[in-house]
Amino acid sequence: MAVEIERKFRVTRTDFLDGVDGERLIQGYLSHARQATVRVRVHDDQAWLTIKGETRGARRSEFEYPIPADDARAMLEEMCPEGVIDKTRYRLPLDGHVWEVDVFHGDNHGLVVAEIELDHEDQPFTRPPWLGEEVTGDPRYYNSALSRTPYGRW
Repeated sequence: MAVEIERKFRVTRTDFLDGVDGERLIQGYLSHARQATVRVRVHDDQAWLTIKGETRGARRSEFEYPIPADDARAMLEEMCPEGVIDKTRYRLPLDGHVWEVDVFHGDNHGLVVAEIELDHEDQPFTRPPWLGEEVTGDPRYYNSALSRTPYGRW
């Protein structure tokens, strides 16, 4: 079983992204159950179906599978009536880790978060100067929640 250990933070400024290439991601949720969320994500001509288990601290199970992009686009259109997440993701290496910084668009415009995946929950890491408050345990910042209650409506 795959396990994801991830910590999430607000980002206080975005000038460090100037000149950095990101990838546009469109994703929606087929299931929002507490025990598991099921996500479909598209980037250009690639797509994935991801199942994530219930979050416990900074840990949860995760399974991800490539699927045909046309199928994913059809799922987003037909099966994600609550809305989709539109964001640009930047990957920034720092001291042996990779920070994923998501700049949200659409109804979540104005929200910028950074995530770091760790090998264990207590693993130390360098905090970049643009990192703000930690929101790891705040369910409002889960992408599945943002698809139902966008940041712009908080």
